[in-house]
Amino acid sequence: EQQQEQEEEIDPIEEAKAYLREIAVEMGIQDLSITTTVEGKYVYFSLESEKAAYLIGKRGQTLNALQQLTQLVLNKSSKLFLLARLDVENYRERREQALEILADRMADKAARTGKKVQLEPMPSSERKVIHNQLANRLDIETYSEGVEPNRYLVIEPMK
Repeated sequence: EQQQEQEEEIDPIEEAKAYLREIAVEMGIQDLSITTTVEGKYVYFSLESEKAAYLIGKRGQTLNALQQLTQLVLNKSSKLFLLARLDVENYRERREQALEILADRMADKAARTGKKVQLEPMPSSERKVIHNQLANRLDIETYSEGVEPNRYLVIEPMK
């Protein structure tokens, strides 16, 4: 019983923020600012830095990896299961818009040429954006092929 009293309550969100700051410093980022918002089981981490591009990485790969690691840190000392969502300067929103535009362009190409179009491998969350964007089109169908992390989306014209 006494031992339990001595154990301090660790705030999982503060722990995750400290972890992110530590990684940022290792990446040469000294000016990281983190804002958090909690909605149910989701913890949103909004990151800002002059070196935002380093935190995002090529097509968001670094950001996605940081999100996975942050989720592990978050749940290490949390009593409830939490889902971490990281964003850097609204990158995810901009990426989603770019994916929607890409989806429409590639679907038009598939329909026009009568040939299926394979997109580059991307995380399931990004494939989902494309599936959703094209869900109401009757001239094409979408499906995923391949194995993670190289799973990719195919847009096929309807014969």
